[in-house]
Amino acid sequence: MNALETRNLNKAFGSLVVADDISIQLPKGARHALIGPNGAGKTTLINLMTGALTPDSGSVLLGDQDITGLESNERVKRGLGRTFQINTLFPELTPLESTTMAICERMGVAQNWLSPLANQTEAIDEAFGLLTQIGLADDCTKPTVDLAYGQQRLLEIALALATKPKVLLLDEPAAGIPKSESAALFEAIADLPKDISVLFIEHDMNLVFTFASSITVLVQGKVLVEGTPDEIAHDPLVREVYLGGADHG
Repeated sequence: MNALETRNLNKAFGSLVVADDISIQLPKGARHALIGPNGAGKTTLINLMTGALTPDSGSVLLGDQDITGLESNERVKRGLGRTFQINTLFPELTPLESTTMAICERMGVAQNWLSPLANQTEAIDEAFGLLTQIGLADDCTKPTVDLAYGQQRLLEIALALATKPKVLLLDEPAAGIPKSESAALFEAIADLPKDISVLFIEHDMNLVFTFASSITVLVQGKVLVEGTPDEIAHDPLVREVYLGGADHG
């Protein structure tokens, strides 16, 4: 049984087809990259997976559960987490405060704000553990606005992990991050627990071929090909339409 699966997903806006019969399988523990030219439908596919968009036909399965008809928040409760291309953090809060709040929300105690956040010791301990895991422990009491951009992207991942996902969808996690920081970000992603399956969109092929265990190439809303990094790097069609003949082997 796969961690996440789409079956024959279709989506169009009028005459513009943005998802054309997309079927993808994400095995448990996978580090799976979704690549393709701009406008290929990568973010659209993640939006269909998470419930931000409703498919015209087809289905989305999380484990053995058909979640196609569920709202986004219900998918999160069942174990589907995501991050976005542009971060949506609270700049004046610290990473520890933000992550603790996310955990309180999951635990159903977020509405009890008459009780100080400092009293939520269980949530604080869990938050610190997550921030340690993701490499932010040393900076967890700084205002988020003072963090380097790469650290802010790591905080987004920590907030997604606070929901205890089985599957984590990352939409260009390295977007806007200097190359000197992006490898460290992906090392943190690669080191996530193996019971969390990860699907990520990324344009930097060096990162893709270094950290992905499998790759799906989308072109014009269709799956062009799937395979291992080595297979994708040497596929002549992929090299023609996306890699531009570059040698990644």
